[in-house]
Order: sequence, then structure tokens, then C-alpha cells
Amino acid sequence: MLSQELKSNKSIALWLIFSAFLVLMMIVIGGITRLTDSGLSIVEWKPIAGILPPLTLSDWESLFAKYQTSPEFIKLHPLMNLDEFKSIFWWEYIHRVLGRVIGIVFLLPFLYFLMRKKITKSLMPHLLIMFILGGLQGYMGWYMVKSGLVDDPYVSPIRLMLHLGLALIIYGYMIVIAIKILKPDIVIDKVSAKKLRIKTHIMLMLIGLTILSGALVAGLDAGLVYNTFPLMEGQWIPHDYAVQSPFYVNLFRNMAAVQFNHRFLAILTFCFVVFFWVKSLNLILPKSLKMLCHLLIFVALLQVALGILTLLLVVPLTLAILHQLNAIVLFTIVVILFVLVSKRSLYIEKS
Repeated sequence: MLSQELKSNKSIALWLIFSAFLVLMMIVIGGITRLTDSGLSIVEWKPIAGILPPLTLSDWESLFAKYQTSPEFIKLHPLMNLDEFKSIFWWEYIHRVLGRVIGIVFLLPFLYFLMRKKITKSLMPHLLIMFILGGLQGYMGWYMVKSGLVDDPYVSPIRLMLHLGLALIIYGYMIVIAIKILKPDIVIDKVSAKKLRIKTHIMLMLIGLTILSGALVAGLDAGLVYNTFPLMEGQWIPHDYAVQSPFYVNLFRNMAAVQFNHRFLAILTFCFVVFFWVKSLNLILPKSLKMLCHLLIFVALLQVALGILTLLLVVPLTLAILHQLNAIVLFTIVVILFVLVSKRSLYIEKS
């Protein structure tokens, strides 16, 4: 009986981890969609009918005709032909379809586990919250796209940041609950865990803020300016950091300010990761946790290198995607650390 309970718990945890992996892929494809300027190629939201791709020339011509009414076509691509439209259509289509796939992958196993009475009372609220957040994310995606279909042929950087932020919350939430269900067999000294706990919380917050600031950089194409490092055209703080009024507008709309803020947060985060790693060396930690800390500093170093190269080479697509993917890997490591050093009372019950 006990082995069956453990098996069912493992199945639920693996389901959540697989769902989180799909969310990760969704984030990466969303990044490609943004970097290839494909996000406004589909100007309608059809949750059911929209899952079918264009199959005939007539289907393509109909979609292209609708795109031709959008501000992006009128103001930026008035000479675009059908073949060029196809090249930007597919990434947005794949992004939307994957969102629907995630919904199905989450819903069907949930119903199965529910009917088999495998979901405990303590776990149910968490799964329901994930389901609600997933629905909200779908709406947030369309809310973001709508911002570029009115007058301005660009999506709102703020809405893009919120869209990515919500994806991070869903992804991190799934990882946290999966680990708590599995309850990995790691014994951590209480004193060491306490010393790392607050630092892990701060590190998670800094990485989250840095990723969100990166969304603003992507939304404004701010990586295409000031392509020098460490100075920004010979200055530590760009001369046009605060040219817009009121001041707070610069934080979201000024390319110079947005890029500087991302640089500052990235450097601050890296310094804190180094501080965390050095402190971990002097603590009594299990070997697996020590290895996780070593992996953390390696991924952080790689992230800084990718960020600098992406900037200096003026945002080549491959490097930009690797930079984004590695950021999520870094986020994942810190989420795992966050769970492992948390108080045991926060764990989900297995029975």
C-alpha cells in the first residue's frame, strides 16, 4: 500500500515537472517570437478554431489579408508579400498552439488523478491555483498582442514583462510543488539551512527582477543601442538616462535607462551569487547541495558571458535565445535551492 502511495506521488511530481518543462519551452519560443518580430502576425484570438494551421492557399491569403489591416503591416511592412508573411507566422502559431497543449497536458492528468483520488487535500489548492494562473496567462498573452494592434505597431513592453513574469511564476510554482511532493532525501544542518535561507530568498528576487528587466530590453529593442561594455558610449550612466518626463516613464520607455537598469541588476545579481557561493563553501552541506551551489556559480558566469556577447554582437538570434534559456536555468537552480533550505513544515503532505 505504501509503495503504491509513493508511486502515485512520484507520478504527480513527474507530471508537474513535465508541465514545467513545457512552460520553459513556451518561454523560449516566446523569446524567439519576439526576437523575430513574429508576435503580431496573427491578429485574431480563436482558442478553438485557431489550433488549425492554414492548409490551403485560400487560408493563407485570408490570414494575410487580416494582417494587412494591422498597424505593423501598414507602418512597418507595407511591401511584405505572402511568402515573407509565412516566415513570421509560424513562430507565433507554434507559440499559441503550445499554450493550448500545455492546457491539455495539465487538465487531462489532473482529471485522471482526481478520479483516482490520488490528489491530497493539501495539494488540491495548489493545482487549482496553477490552473487559474494558466488561464490568466492565456488572456495576458492576448492582452499583450492587442497592444500592438491599435495604433502603435509594437507590443507594450510592460505587458510583455507581465506576460513573462506570470510564466515565471507558473514555472517556478510547478517546480516548487513537485520537489515538495518528492521530498528528496537530503538532510541539511538546521544552522546551515538558516544561514542560506534569507540569502536564497534575496537571490531569487534579484534573478526574477533581472529577467523581468530583460523583458523590457527585448520589448524596446534596447539591446540594439549602446553595444559596448562596461561603459555605455564612454559613460557609466548614459547621458540620456532621464530625458523623458515624468521620471518613472524612463524606467519602462527609455531605451538607455532600460538597458542600464538591466546591466545594473545583472551585475548586482552576479555579485550576490558569488557572495552566496563563497558563503556556502564554509557551511556543512550535503554533497548534492554543494554540487548545486557549484553549478549555480558556473551558470551565473555563463549568463554574464552570454549577456555581454549578445550585447557586443548586437543581439544575434542564437546568442539572445541562449541568454534567455540560461537565465531560466539559473532561475531553476535557485528555485530548487529555495525549496531545499526552506522549513520542513512547508512541505506538502504525501498522504
